[in-house]
Amino acid sequence: MDNSPTVHIPVLGTEVLDFLAIRPGQTVLDGTLGGGGHTRLFAEHIEPGGRIIAVDRDPAAVKAAETSLAGLPIHVACSTYSELPEVLDAIAVQWADAVLLDLGLSSDQLTDSERGFSYDADGALDMRYDPSQGEPAWRLLGRLSAEHLATIIFEYGEERFSRRIAREIVARRRQDPIRTARDLAQLVRRCVPRSKHHRIDPATRTFQALRIAVNRELDELKTGLDRIPDRLSPGGRIAVISFHSLEDRIVKNAFRSDDRLSIITRKTIRPSDEEVARNRRSRSARMRVAERV
Repeated sequence: MDNSPTVHIPVLGTEVLDFLAIRPGQTVLDGTLGGGGHTRLFAEHIEPGGRIIAVDRDPAAVKAAETSLAGLPIHVACSTYSELPEVLDAIAVQWADAVLLDLGLSSDQLTDSERGFSYDADGALDMRYDPSQGEPAWRLLGRLSAEHLATIIFEYGEERFSRRIAREIVARRRQDPIRTARDLAQLVRRCVPRSKHHRIDPATRTFQALRIAVNRELDELKTGLDRIPDRLSPGGRIAVISFHSLEDRIVKNAFRSDDRLSIITRKTIRPSDEEVARNRRSRSARMRVAERV
């Protein structure tokens, strides 16, 4: 990742502050640091006496934050949010008053042509949040069977043309394996009929599915939702912003079935029309909030 300034715009910023009841003196956990937008908002409201512990599994995001957020009451660590208990233990913090998880990829990751998240990127189709961990997407496409690929694309992307896409990927790799995001996007666009009523790119669901599979995002979410409430103080709140139905369903079911939590938002909180006009990437955001009992 280059050293250009962050382009990340925090989603549901006002709503996050209000529903988490952020105030001076609190300890706040930002489990998905990203471009640091929400972290900076928290820093503006917790002083005097407050502190923020922010983590991200992307080393580039952590490195950028150490510079852009320097001077603020923030401890930054390279870690997954499912490992927040270990991060807190390492700095001798027992409880948090508020936790935010803003799921998915950040604008900075999307615009970095070397990461493979963007449809037209010429760099390698990597898609890993942490490039030192796991298997890049291009390698996954090169070794999995058509049946396995179709299952990933259907279950994680809810793409009804998953079998057609998977067959084309396997046929293509016999002569010319897919190595870039642009290669994959062009292949998927040939497989998925584009409705004039749909504004999203036909490759959207396939890219989502591969990103989730490469980073094991749904497993990470389930583990995090199971472990994090134990480190919330009584009355402390956790907010989760998701961007598609798979994540939101996991969050809703976890909050409903957890005896440690009381649900604050009976319906999801969505961005206003004004916010969507300012930041189109916020249009699919939905937030749920629960409180430690």
